[in-house]
Amino acid sequence: MKIEVNSATVNQLPVDREPKQVANGSVNGFQGATEDRTTLRTDSLSVQSLTSQALTTPAVRQDKVEALRQSINSGSYQVDPTKIADAIIGNGE
Repeated sequence: MKIEVNSATVNQLPVDREPKQVANGSVNGFQGATEDRTTLRTDSLSVQSLTSQALTTPAVRQDKVEALRQSINSGSYQVDPTKIADAIIGNGE
């Protein structure tokens, strides 16, 4: 799993930037000092739902495999060399 630090989702997370007061009235225990603070929150219901969906999705899309197998067996499968070359060149960037 890849975590994108600068992704739109990460940038939309709520950030708590307000200094916190402690019992002695100072900010974060230091007179006049402030500290940046970040709080990350997740919607656990969404995470659980997506996890469940990912775990129940088959690793192989059998319908696509079967359609490809049938077109190869019938001789109707056509290879486009230009598309293959473009894909190879595009992935090399």
